[in-house]
Amino acid sequence: MDNEGRGSGPRPEGGGRAPEGVRPTGPLPYEGVWRFTAAAVDASVPQARHAVRDLLVRQGVPVSDDTVQALLLIVSELVTNAVRHAALLSPMLAVEVAVGPEWVRVAVEDDHPYRPSALEADHGRTGGRGLLLVREVTREAGGVCDVEHTAGGGKVIWAALPLKPTGVF
Repeated sequence: MDNEGRGSGPRPEGGGRAPEGVRPTGPLPYEGVWRFTAAAVDASVPQARHAVRDLLVRQGVPVSDDTVQALLLIVSELVTNAVRHAALLSPMLAVEVAVGPEWVRVAVEDDHPYRPSALEADHGRTGGRGLLLVREVTREAGGVCDVEHTAGGGKVIWAALPLKPTGVF
């Protein structure tokens, strides 16, 4: 997985956290946007999941274990969907992680123009519930998700979750 992102430098001393009672001015040390590209192949699913997990740890993002697990499930589902449904027209995909002071957003972008929707799948079928799962996991975590068209004619599917759990899990 190629890392085309920003923020690959080392974390500041002290773990990137401000002293207690001091509100830092400007962005927090863990804030930033990172973008990884990968081929639209099965091997990219675990690579994307590991890259996101490692990024969150390396940057010292103050995220709960439940939120990390939700993010990793979302990344797995979205990359799997891009591999299964978009690879023919989009041999490459991109995974983006954006971290703000109170939220973390993961997005998967491909060049396929079809905009998927979360469908209720036949209970007798395996598969077909990825976007439904992403939507429900995101909602339970207190976040939001959406599908948008890109300027190049493809799409990006994203989910943003709060860094502090909502207690709904």
